[in-house]
This record gives sequence, C-alpha cells and structure tokens, in this order.
Amino acid sequence: MKKLKSLLIMAVALVLVSCSMSAKSEKKDTGDTKSQDEVIALNKAEFLSKVFNYEKSKKWAYTGDKPCVIDFYADWCGPCRQVAPIMKELAGEYKGKVIFYKINVDNEKELAATFGVQSIPMILFIPKNGTPQASLGAMPKEQIVEKITGLLLKK
Repeated sequence: MKKLKSLLIMAVALVLVSCSMSAKSEKKDTGDTKSQDEVIALNKAEFLSKVFNYEKSKKWAYTGDKPCVIDFYADWCGPCRQVAPIMKELAGEYKGKVIFYKINVDNEKELAATFGVQSIPMILFIPKNGTPQASLGAMPKEQIVEKITGLLLKK
C-alpha cells in the first residue's frame, strides 16, 4: 500500500513538472511571435496622432514615418476573419518597412464614417508621401503584396 502511495505521488509530481515546463515554453514562443508579426489596433485618438489628424486639417497629411496599411474590419465579418491572418503574416514579412493597423468599425464608427467605409473589409494603403488608396473586399495575399510593393515601397 505504501509503495502504491509513493508511486502515485511520484506520478503526480512528474505530471506537474512536465505541465509547468510546457507552459513556460509556450509563453516564450507566443511572445516571440507577437513581436515579429504585430497588427496594431487603433482607436480614434491613436489614429489622430499616428496617421492623420482630420480635426485639425481637411487636407490629407500622413503623420507616420513609414507607409502603412489599415484594415477596417468587424469581429462578426467572415471575410474580415479571412484577411486577419494574412495581415498578421505580412506585418511580420514587412516589419520595419510598413506599419500594419486595424480599426474595428463597430467600436470606431466615427473613423469608419470619416473614410466612407460602407463595406468591409476595406483595406487602406497609405504611402509615406501621396494619396491613400482603398481596396474593398477580402483580397488574397498576392494582391495585397502587389499593392504594398507597387504603391507603398516604390522608389
């Protein structure tokens, strides 16, 4: 009976140790991934300071130091959910060259109205200098890459 108790205690101890080890490694991996491919959620105040302050000026003037892509989306939108992982992947691929933002149209109705968002997803491509271009609907990764390379990263 004592042997069975000590065997059971050892088994429980081993399970606890192995669970705590795997939990630590998962946290480390998740942190590394987030830093590599981050899409930044914007609210109105952040948009005004990082992208364009339309309350001060009606003439377009991008305030960022790198070109950016803004995904106007909603949590309930199926095509938006299809685009989200593509945006996250591209954020990692273009890290340091292009900033990726997302704006939830349900939470930021004023921003959506300001840009005339009537259909989602709507992706706004904003070059460092020049006029932004919008694309409506879910786009495959290849089309988004074409827009980024042709509009945002052209020399």
